[in-house]
Amino acid sequence: RRREALLNAVRNAADHGLPVERYNPDQLIAVMKEARSPRAHGAVEAELTRIYLTYARDLQTGILTPKKIDSGLVRDVPLRDRTAYLKAIESAAAPNRVLRALAPTTPEYARLMKAKLVMTRQGTKGGWGATVPAASLKPEDRGQSVVALRNRLMKMGYLQRSASRVYDEAMSQAVQKFQVAHGLTPDGVAGAGTIAEINKPLDARLQSVLVAMERERWLNRPEGLGDRHVWVNLTDFTARIMDNGKLTFETRSVIGKNQSGRHSPEFSDIMEHMVINPTWHVPRSIATKEYLPLLKRNPNAVSHLRLVDSRGRTVNRGAVNFNAYSERSFPFNIKQPPSSRNALGLVKFMFPNKYNIYLHDTPAKNLFSREMRAYSHGCIRLAQPFDFAYELLSKQEADPVTAFKTHLNTGRETKVLLEKQVPVHIVYRTAFTSADGRLHHRKDIYGRDAKIWNALRNAGVALPHANG
Repeated sequence: RRREALLNAVRNAADHGLPVERYNPDQLIAVMKEARSPRAHGAVEAELTRIYLTYARDLQTGILTPKKIDSGLVRDVPLRDRTAYLKAIESAAAPNRVLRALAPTTPEYARLMKAKLVMTRQGTKGGWGATVPAASLKPEDRGQSVVALRNRLMKMGYLQRSASRVYDEAMSQAVQKFQVAHGLTPDGVAGAGTIAEINKPLDARLQSVLVAMERERWLNRPEGLGDRHVWVNLTDFTARIMDNGKLTFETRSVIGKNQSGRHSPEFSDIMEHMVINPTWHVPRSIATKEYLPLLKRNPNAVSHLRLVDSRGRTVNRGAVNFNAYSERSFPFNIKQPPSSRNALGLVKFMFPNKYNIYLHDTPAKNLFSREMRAYSHGCIRLAQPFDFAYELLSKQEADPVTAFKTHLNTGRETKVLLEKQVPVHIVYRTAFTSADGRLHHRKDIYGRDAKIWNALRNAGVALPHANG
């Protein structure tokens, strides 16, 4: 039963986006057939065990080691004890159940698998058909480009069957649905950005789904994500509070710039407290790379910031020769006191980590109206930080709004502990699903998914038959 269950599982490993050749079931069967002596039987038993352990880890926690792929992938994968795998299969009355239970049990993983199946079937039918040969299209346009747009939207599932050759209201609504599912401004007009996304080939979208499945395996933690947790999807520029799998609160976010050293990293941690009216302790990299050059040119530059020595005393700028210091030798800290102009705004949410990443308010509210929101030094800025705070405090305060504003109105820096700490998961999903099963796509703004796909392909993962 164990052999049969394992062979069936590895034959169908591609259903999970795993490399079948890594487990080589046909070669394994051939070796089993040739085994005659006790020594050969022992060798087969050892090989079966090796393949089982490899498959179990691949399916449960992923094929790849994130940190080896990109410096921003600092996530710790929850690897299981291999002895536990052996004990589970050895004592199982139904080994096939043990193997099926290895995969993530989240609704997201199941929906991604379904999306992969649907896209694979569409690929065998020729994909999504011809691309749209136009730079842009708008309502009331006519012609072959409109027909190509119509046909592609139908095959993608955004438009009901139609014979219209005009960019009519139905097509405009279909374009809006596509735009919502791809993080674009939903104006119903197929501008250059929308046409570019519509013309993306099916196999490129399928790659994103396979990468998302691997990423979901990296998060397959024994304790789960947490009944209440914060979910920050960098590519979607959103931060959510989730309770028992349901969305409780969502706000727009700004993430790290697409520049070296400013990419927001991916990891999970525990939110312990919030700080109301925070002081901004300027990171040394910003102090020396951005502010020191300004101070060298003008000692009175960035006058809203305080210069502080190693003993915490405010330093008179007029007494400092900034040109005497380099990035390495600069001996001061720079701080910004609490205020509405503070770079952190009026509240920050802390899950202490060595990357110095947290969620916070910002005075730069205009950035939240933009479609692409990558502007920070790496931390996550929230469009509605007060409402985010109210929701977090709702589990411990009868009147969270009053409790928050009481601290805020003092103008003093105040640390507020969360009585029940909240897991935070900072993720990067260019393919993800909504509760209704709809597949969403986002741009690979940091190029991380491209690196992951290359690593998966090098490990033997292959696309199912799919055309553009």
